[in-house]
Amino acid sequence: MAGIRHLAHRDAGDAVARLGGHRGSPRQVSRASRGSDSPLTGIAFKVASVTVFVGMSTAIKAAGQVPTGEVVFFRSFFAMIPVLAFLTYRGEFRGGFRTKRPFSHFARGLVGVTSMGLGFYGLARLPLPESITINYAQPLLVVVFSALLLRETIRIYRWSAVVVGLIGVFIVSWPKLTLLGGGGLGGHEAAGAIATLCAAAASAFAMILVRSLVHTEKTATIVLWFSLSATLLSLLTLPFGWVALTAEQAGLLVMAGICGGVAQLLMTQSYRYAEASVVAPFEYTSMILAIIAGFVVFGDVPTIHMLVGGAIVVGAGLFIILRERQLGIERAAAKTATPPQ
Repeated sequence: MAGIRHLAHRDAGDAVARLGGHRGSPRQVSRASRGSDSPLTGIAFKVASVTVFVGMSTAIKAAGQVPTGEVVFFRSFFAMIPVLAFLTYRGEFRGGFRTKRPFSHFARGLVGVTSMGLGFYGLARLPLPESITINYAQPLLVVVFSALLLRETIRIYRWSAVVVGLIGVFIVSWPKLTLLGGGGLGGHEAAGAIATLCAAAASAFAMILVRSLVHTEKTATIVLWFSLSATLLSLLTLPFGWVALTAEQAGLLVMAGICGGVAQLLMTQSYRYAEASVVAPFEYTSMILAIIAGFVVFGDVPTIHMLVGGAIVVGAGLFIILRERQLGIERAAAKTATPPQ
């Protein structure tokens, strides 16, 4: 969402080294963790990931009332199919589970499953666009966690874009999420809104853990371990009332799981090319996609609040990408102008 952590900044590099378990210098960490620093490539991966995630959410909501733990199982188990296919394609199947940081993967899995379960609980109780809109608290929390844990440098321009973007989110959310907006929340929707907000907080922390893992782990390994841990953890809910699914429900949930695996690969890859605080704001593009999916699939007609707020959010995202491009040009010019030591 906001700011870029420059690895030339010693404190930022040290923070990554500590979180990533890498004992080298900050510059060595940077070289080891990714082949290039390309924010625009990272943003492209993020947008692709968001698109597939919206498709996943649409399929889950279309499946109807299914116990949350059962949804998490389908989402996690079938997500391993594209991940294993990706590993096989790259000739890395045997090493897919190989890791020196199993406890870090478990922590990421536990936090991720918590976020997933809360998010699916909220999704079942809110319209698709509103559910995704509430989850826009996540990028802001990514900024907070990035500043506190990764010590990323956050500049005033990106902070300003964050504020503007959240104003847009507020405009979209006002009629549905406040007691002053024409009736306010009912108990059913209130529970969904609270669960979705908690899911956003857990998801933001999971993103920081992913940012740490990419310094030593392969993309497919991160996603595979997450899918495996989520599958096992979701099975713990089996005694609490799973239901028999119709063929249509099963098909939708299998599709959701496959989409989830593809989206996880794309999302994790995005963090190899750009800082967490750069790619996070492009989560906002899911609002436009959710409006379209909500209208086409569920007949939800977007309100004027949603259209105006959406335009503001998209404008803030465009400002950030243009600002990042300008900074990239300036950094390249500075490197060219600096004589070798």
